Amino acid sequence: MDADIFALLAQDGVTNGAIYALLALALVLVFAVTRIIFIPQGEFLAWGALTMAALEAGHYPGTVWLLLGAGVITFAADLFGGASARRRLGQSALWNLVYPVAVAAILYFMPLSELPQLVRVLAVLAIVVPLGPMIYRVAFQPVAEAPVLVLLIVSVALHLLMVGVGLLIFGPEGSRTLPFSEAQLAVGTLTLSGHTLVVLVASVALIVGLYLYFGRTLGGKALMATAINRNGARLMGISPALAGRQTFFFAALIGALSGLLVAPLTTVYYDSGFLIGLKGFVAAIIGGLASYPLAAGGAVLVGLLESFSSFWASAFKDVLVFTLIIPVLMLRSLNSHHVEEEE
Repeated sequence: MDADIFALLAQDGVTNGAIYALLALALVLVFAVTRIIFIPQGEFLAWGALTMAALEAGHYPGTVWLLLGAGVITFAADLFGGASARRRLGQSALWNLVYPVAVAAILYFMPLSELPQLVRVLAVLAIVVPLGPMIYRVAFQPVAEAPVLVLLIVSVALHLLMVGVGLLIFGPEGSRTLPFSEAQLAVGTLTLSGHTLVVLVASVALIVGLYLYFGRTLGGKALMATAINRNGARLMGISPALAGRQTFFFAALIGALSGLLVAPLTTVYYDSGFLIGLKGFVAAIIGGLASYPLAAGGAVLVGLLESFSSFWASAFKDVLVFTLIIPVLMLRSLNSHHVEEEE
């Protein structure tokens, strides 16, 4: 391996690591606030990428129908969900019924194949991101106080359902999207693509934005309080249900943006998000599902390990990446004390 190949592999590793870092941060955020190990995080990535591919091809995206159906189910859950849910039926109808219909109508009358790329990005986010709070309301909010194992079982079941829905909507064919930049930047003997720079800048900007949100805004501080002490946050008037929906909003936003960034780099299929999400999960485990900086650093490590493994032993690159989790778990097991879960 010469210096040029090393630099090229390092570039690919850092680029992939930036994507994994976003997914890892989303997983850490969801677990910290809701205690849910969110297995389907990668499905938002796949849905965002494939929705973008459908818009570029001029096709009406099937995720619009999914948004409409999820909105109806979510509104029904609020309608029959008890007095506290019925008190916010007006807001629920606006968000879960009026909004999806408005998005569906706007896209129906727009020339999809002629839209500027930025408008397509906004359309993808408008379709995919609201699915996050809807999924939390229907699947997790009714069992929010259940043990972690029950939440994990629900998460796995939801993953299987979302993969099946993805196959139904998008079909088995994979898709790639256009890069956000065709520029080429020469750094010595290494050529950096414009899209690689977009991925790195967007990842850093999103991480900094989340840091500022959690550190400088009332809503972000409420989420952090819920992550630190759920019972204490509840006593201070912070709604766990609202915190859960807000957390899943950010998870869907991060997943959809990750899909938009990764789709020009590799072909995305309806089930591609699971494998990519698992690599983000490895990074989150390195951070102990608690530390954002360690999770981000672990994501870069995973990306570099995957990149260099593909050069030395391409058939075993995924094995090597997932094997990384074993020494991390062993080390954490030796350095931690068992604590019985609270009833």
